[in-house]
Amino acid sequence: MKKVAYLFFALILLMLSGCVENKKDVLTERSESLFVTEDEKNNNYNMNYRLDSEEYDTDFTEKDIYEINMKRDLLCLIMAYPEYVSGFERGTGDEVYVVMKSGTKILYDDKIPKTYEQKLANADLQDTLEMLYPLSDISELMDENYDPGRIRCYKFLKEVYGGSRKEIEKSLKGVNMGGKVCLFNDRNNAAESLKKAVKEISTAASSNLSANIFPVNGTYNYRVIAGTNQLSPHAFGIAIDFRSDKRDYWKWASRELGQQRLNQYPRKVVKIMEDNNFIWGGKWAHFDILHFEYRPELIIKARYHVEDFERIDPWYYGFPSEDEAVKGYIETIDKI
Repeated sequence: MKKVAYLFFALILLMLSGCVENKKDVLTERSESLFVTEDEKNNNYNMNYRLDSEEYDTDFTEKDIYEINMKRDLLCLIMAYPEYVSGFERGTGDEVYVVMKSGTKILYDDKIPKTYEQKLANADLQDTLEMLYPLSDISELMDENYDPGRIRCYKFLKEVYGGSRKEIEKSLKGVNMGGKVCLFNDRNNAAESLKKAVKEISTAASSNLSANIFPVNGTYNYRVIAGTNQLSPHAFGIAIDFRSDKRDYWKWASRELGQQRLNQYPRKVVKIMEDNNFIWGGKWAHFDILHFEYRPELIIKARYHVEDFERIDPWYYGFPSEDEAVKGYIETIDKI
């Protein structure tokens, strides 16, 4: 009888131990799910996000992105210089050329890594368009070496505005600037754009605008940039320096003084000039606040720029593709 009782008692203990073990497994599993680390949570979230976003992934490779940027740059160039750029060609090594009306072919990108100084000295077209010119207002001087437009492709400028002093001077036209006639290049609508801008400034409601820009410090001057052997944009007759101030130029003034001058410069003048395809040297780290330069390709690129996250097919998204001329340029580029 005692033996039966002992066996019955042992059986009950065995059943109870099994129940406890099973409960422990469940509790352990639940407790472990409650104490997931923050990193594990983030990893799980990121994984879920990647899975959810796969259907929206455009699968752009680095080469795809390069091609998109290149095509957008080429479109800016032909829109800015329609009388001088006739088309584009792709070479046997996959290099792309801008074909000028003269028949000259200019390499878009030599694909050679360059320092900032090397770009200043020997820029290709890709180098000149690499920095986005900010059309929005700025409140502080630009960061180190951010100089959109200061890097120039001289082979291209010579094709458009003249390859020699004699050729350039044949294309100069007088523009009335506050009672003074200044010479400016008549090619590619440059002189006409300056004339229009100055008229808008002179007739603007703000009474102090003319006082800030006249007398003009200079337009055409066949010279090199100080400290270099590169021609100044003034040598091509496509730049104007308005009324000078000792705080205008990075070689004359500290950044603190340059910032003071930037703060005081009338933005209405800047806006009018930009609307007429001039970039402002006040938006360069190497500030040149009295300086404006006719660079329609940079203004066009800025005007139709879209951020990477906004980009969708087609590559010309954001450009006025409904315009017949632009539509034709797009078709030309797509044939490269």
